[in-house]
Amino acid sequence: MNRKTALIILAIVAVGVVGVYLFYQRGQGPAIKPPAEGNIICFGDSLTYGTGASEGMDYPNQLSGLIGLPVINAGVPGDTTKDALQRIEKDVLNKSPRIVLITLGGNDLKNRVGKEEAFRNLKEIITLIKAKGAVVVVAGIDIPLMARGFGDAYKQVCEETGSLLIPNIYSGVIGHDDLMSDPIHPNDKGYQIFAERFYAVIKDLL
Repeated sequence: MNRKTALIILAIVAVGVVGVYLFYQRGQGPAIKPPAEGNIICFGDSLTYGTGASEGMDYPNQLSGLIGLPVINAGVPGDTTKDALQRIEKDVLNKSPRIVLITLGGNDLKNRVGKEEAFRNLKEIITLIKAKGAVVVVAGIDIPLMARGFGDAYKQVCEETGSLLIPNIYSGVIGHDDLMSDPIHPNDKGYQIFAERFYAVIKDLL
């Protein structure tokens, strides 16, 4: 092999290494960067709305305090993924999303909605949001003996869509009386933990 050929091969390898790095940056598929402008929107069910929290202590409000920016709370108690899909245009797509934080799936789990249906809806929700150029962060739910494979499904849908994942937003919160207002919903301190977990994921994107 002459020197010119060797240099060409080295250049090809170097380009390949850079490409792999960019593709797997953050461990979530393609490198993730939100638009420079737009809104941070929390989209979901009662965990987004803040059921069980004191006034102003839901996680979107607490997150707003952490980042020093406005955050839209688009949570509706009781929403399944199907319900959320029906209102996504009004509550997310028409509001110039920049970063969208999702808590959905808990009501599907509680109401015995099939895993395939729930995650088909969730994937469509994510796909529609990402088509607007926004970064999506999904809060997974993985409760032992109750999850019906939802934990793995959150991971799969985030890998397929290039979204960021908090594997189990309830970890270390559910089952702790000092952090919960009832068996399902956190109290102010519990929602603070939620806000801190979302903040840890998005702080470098702001």
